[in-house]
Amino acid sequence: MILFEKLPFEVILASNSPRRRELLSSLGLSFSIAKDLKIDESYPENISTEEIPLYIARKKAQAHSPLLNDKQLLITADTVVLAGDHFSRVLGKPHDERQAIEMLELLSGKIHRVITGVTLTTKNRQISFSDKADVEFMPLPSEELREYIAKYQPFDKAGAYGIQEWIGLAGIRSINGSFYTVMGLPTHLIYDKLRLFCL
Repeated sequence: MILFEKLPFEVILASNSPRRRELLSSLGLSFSIAKDLKIDESYPENISTEEIPLYIARKKAQAHSPLLNDKQLLITADTVVLAGDHFSRVLGKPHDERQAIEMLELLSGKIHRVITGVTLTTKNRQISFSDKADVEFMPLPSEELREYIAKYQPFDKAGAYGIQEWIGLAGIRSINGSFYTVMGLPTHLIYDKLRLFCL
């Protein structure tokens, strides 16, 4: 893409998520993968639930930024699923099958919110932003949810599901927002914000 030809940085993605790698590649962006650092993804109890993914994306950037040189641009991101009344319950990645089924049963037949926070970092500049989408699930029987978990092993996904998998095809009634934000990266915003690094 013409925009990326003007980008004066080598782009580095700090993420183990194959979905994020797929989305950046589909966007037409060439990038390398950052060294895998063990990062504490905890957050203060007093921040609002909608601020959590941005807080963690910045935390990831802080951990990786000392390794950057003047010609590199780092992309970090985090996604959370918010469920329950007023979207007050935070669903991260499930630790096991029991936790995954609890999360999916909580989402079944209801609307939840997905927020992805992103930070773009160079040696001299940092831009952070987030995007949200509201997702409505069809009611899904527990046995189908268990079959999904057994087949797809969604333990690396916030809310215990991947929208691009069977559960997204069969179980999602509507999405108010970007499909790709739910998948793990608001690609439209990343494309737009990268323009600022071409100035």
